[in-house]
Amino acid sequence: MLTLYHTPLSLNSRRVWVTLLEKGLHFDTIEMNLSGDQFQPEFLALNPFHHIPVLVDDEVTLIESFAIMDYLEAKYPIPSLLPSPPTALAKVRMIQMVTVNELLPAISPLTKKMMGFGSPDADALEKAHQQAAVCLGFCEEKLADWSFFGGDELSLADIVLGTVAPWFDQMELPLDQYPQLQAWIQRLLQRQAWQITQPTPEAIDAFKERMAKLMAQRGL
Repeated sequence: MLTLYHTPLSLNSRRVWVTLLEKGLHFDTIEMNLSGDQFQPEFLALNPFHHIPVLVDDEVTLIESFAIMDYLEAKYPIPSLLPSPPTALAKVRMIQMVTVNELLPAISPLTKKMMGFGSPDADALEKAHQQAAVCLGFCEEKLADWSFFGGDELSLADIVLGTVAPWFDQMELPLDQYPQLQAWIQRLLQRQAWQITQPTPEAIDAFKERMAKLMAQRGL
């Protein structure tokens, strides 16, 4: 039996959650309260690094979202989320890594502003927009006129970038210059996996409130 330990607002968790849904697998979810659940002995026995997601598949325990996604692809290959042609496979991997190594660090000030975690200065916000434009331009070029980054079918790249993309509007990252990405996002939002895993406004507001209290306690 598959069991996913996660929290809905975590991008890392949502990647795995969407993958499980797109694979059509049966699984249980255990929602973690990250104000302390991750430090409980029973969870530390699963992941000594006390972070999510964690996937338990009978006797197998897995951490790190990319490793979990690769495991699911290898063990449950239908439907496939990785293309076979070398160039398409390389494109999928590039988009995955650019999202994590380039885009997410670049937009950190925009994320903090969106979530109300302080007020980044104007220079930091401008730099974030400039770096994000490089990443989005790269992704627009690689998507070209394909439906998805792996071709006609959804891939792991679409899941990794696609769990970030719905936040672009709230981050004040307009996509007017990226028509292919705009159309791609709309295709994703029509999929049941994205609709099921989309955080509710109430969950987002509750998270912001908890973080505001935590930051106040720490004098931040």
